[in-house]
Amino acid sequence: MTIDRTPSTSFSAAVPQTMRRSFLAALASSSALPALAQFRVEVTGVGLTQLPIAIAPFRGEPQSPQKLAAIVQADLERSGQFRGVDASGTQLDETSRPDVALWKQKMADSLVTGSVTRLADGRFDVRFRLWDVVRGQDLGGQGFAVTSGDLRLVAHRIADYVYEKLTGERGIFSTRITYVTKAGKRYSLWIADADGENAQSALSSPEPIISPAWSPSGRQVAYVSFESRKPVVYVHDVASGRRRLLANFRGSNSAPAWAPNGESLAVTLTRDGGSQLYMISAEGGEPRRLMQSSGIDTEPVFSSDGQTIFFVSDRGGAPQIYKVSAGGGSAERVTFTGNYNISPSVSPDGRWLAYISRVGGGFKLHVMDLSAGTVTAITDTTADENPSFAPNSRQIVYATLQQGRESLMTTTLDGKIKARLAGQGGDIREPDWGPFLKH
Repeated sequence: MTIDRTPSTSFSAAVPQTMRRSFLAALASSSALPALAQFRVEVTGVGLTQLPIAIAPFRGEPQSPQKLAAIVQADLERSGQFRGVDASGTQLDETSRPDVALWKQKMADSLVTGSVTRLADGRFDVRFRLWDVVRGQDLGGQGFAVTSGDLRLVAHRIADYVYEKLTGERGIFSTRITYVTKAGKRYSLWIADADGENAQSALSSPEPIISPAWSPSGRQVAYVSFESRKPVVYVHDVASGRRRLLANFRGSNSAPAWAPNGESLAVTLTRDGGSQLYMISAEGGEPRRLMQSSGIDTEPVFSSDGQTIFFVSDRGGAPQIYKVSAGGGSAERVTFTGNYNISPSVSPDGRWLAYISRVGGGFKLHVMDLSAGTVTAITDTTADENPSFAPNSRQIVYATLQQGRESLMTTTLDGKIKARLAGQGGDIREPDWGPFLKH
C-alpha cells in the first residue's frame, strides 16, 4: 500500500493512514475561514419515486432570522425522497384549513403550514402542521419555543417529523456531521448540522487533524492530531469542549473507530512494528492487538452489531478491504472488484459497504450490497474520499474535488440525488456523519 498522502515527508514512516487525497501536496487555498463556515446546498438529479410536497412560507417569517420553510424544503429534497412544489405567495399557518382541491391541482401530495412568532422574552414560538392533501387528512404538528440560535434545529426537527410521517422511517436532518478544513496553514475540526450549516469550531491547529469519528452517543468525537509532531489520538467532548488523550504510544497512533457500545475503540498503532489493528478502552489504558499481519492494516470500522471489523490491508499486495471478528482471528477479504480499495464505511442497517476505489487513476465512491456482493459506482467525480453513512442508512456524505476545490457532498445510495455543501473558504475533507440524537 502506498502511504504518500502525509502532511510532511518527515511523517511518512509514522503515518499508517491509507492514501488520502487530503495530503497529496501543498494545498492551494490560503483563504481564511469565516467564524462560522457557511454552506450553500445545491441539489442535483431526479429520483424515480419522489413524493411531491409543498412547504408554505411560515407566517411571520419575514421577521425571523431563519427562513424555516426553505430549510425544511432543502432538507427533504436533499434526502432524495421528496420533490418540492412551489408554494410561494400563499398565506397559511398551522391553524388554516387548506383548500385541498387547490393543492391537488398543484400536484402536491402533502402540505406543511406553520408560523413563527417572536415572544416577549426574545424567544421564538414556532408551530407547524402537516397535511395529507390526497386524503384531506391532518397528520398532526408540533410547537417549539426556542432562542434564535435554535431556529435552524427546529426546522430540521420539522423536516424529521415530516419525513417520518410520510416514509415511516426516522429522519436524519437534526443529526450532525464533523469534518476538517485546511485554510492557509491552519487545520480546523468542525461540528455542524447535517446540512453543513451552523458550523462550530472544535479545534484549530497549525498541524494536521485527520480521521474524526463520532461516538455512538453523539457526545464525543475521536480524532488524530499531529500537534506533538506525530499522530496521536484524542477524544473531544462536544458539550464541554474538553478533550482527553486516548492513544500516544511509541510510533504512530491513528484511525480511531468506535465500537457500537461506546466502550472501546479500534485504532491503528505501530508500537510493535508495522501498522496493526488494536482494541483500546474508551478510557485509555493498554491496547489489545487484534491479529498478526505482515502487511499494513488500517482504517478499521465496526459493523453495527459490533461483531465484525472491516479494515484496509495490503497483505495481498495492494490495498483491499477485509473483515475480521471484533475478537480477533483470521481475516476474510471483502472487495474483489478493482485493485485499489480503501476507506470502508458500513451502513448502520448492515446492508451496505461504501468505499473508495481507484479507477483509471481517479478515486471514486462505490457501494457494495454486502449480501449479494454486487458493486455500484456512485459518482462521476475522480477525487472522492472518506464516505460516511447517515444514521438511517439512506444517504452518504463524502468529500470530493469539484472545479479545483474540495467540498462536501451528500448522495443517495443509487447516486441519483446529490447535494453539494460548498464552503466559503478552505479545503474541506474527512467528513463523518454522527448518530441519531438522543432526545
